[in-house]
Amino acid sequence: MLAIALGGSVLFALYTITVRDASQIPLLASGAAVLGIAFCALAAYAGRATWHAGIAGRTERAFLMALAGGGAAIVGAGCLAGALILFMLAQGPG
Repeated sequence: MLAIALGGSVLFALYTITVRDASQIPLLASGAAVLGIAFCALAAYAGRATWHAGIAGRTERAFLMALAGGGAAIVGAGCLAGALILFMLAQGPG
C-alpha cells in the first residue's frame, strides 16, 4: 500500500510540473505535501523495520533500513518544507 502511495504521489508531482495555468502553484504545493506525507510514512515504516531487525539480531538489515529511513525522512521533510513555501507563495502578498 505504501508503494502505491509513493508511486501515485510521484506521478501527481510530475503531472503538476506539466500544468501551465493559474492553478500551477497550488497544485505543486499539494503535490509536494502528498509526496512529503508519503515519504514520512516510509520513514516511519523503516524505523519500525529497523527496530524489529535490531531485536532479531539482523544488524545488516537494521543498518540498511536505518539508512533508507533516514533518507526518506530527509526527503519527506524537504517536500513538506517546499510545500509550505509554495502554499505561502500561492496566497500572494498581504
